[in-house]
Amino acid sequence: MTHVIVDTCIRDGACAEVCPVECIVPGFPESQWPWYYIDPDTCIDCGACVPECPVEAIYPEADVPAEFSKAIALNAAFFREGPGYQSAP
Repeated sequence: MTHVIVDTCIRDGACAEVCPVECIVPGFPESQWPWYYIDPDTCIDCGACVPECPVEAIYPEADVPAEFSKAIALNAAFFREGPGYQSAP
């Protein structure tokens, strides 16, 4: 399982700072990828990022609220089809 960042993310970055496997990156360009994303293939499901998010925008994949369910596919697409780790300017 992985954790998922939903679209209430404010790009604070605290989540990325505490990730022990460095699988959280900011989207770029921001206009196309507006929040931070978690690599579902690298996330170890440790949950260290969850309490660091000031707006509670990170959930275990199984617990993502229905209104944010599209974020599951967007997180995966960011790494599988989008810029992924190469996104930083």
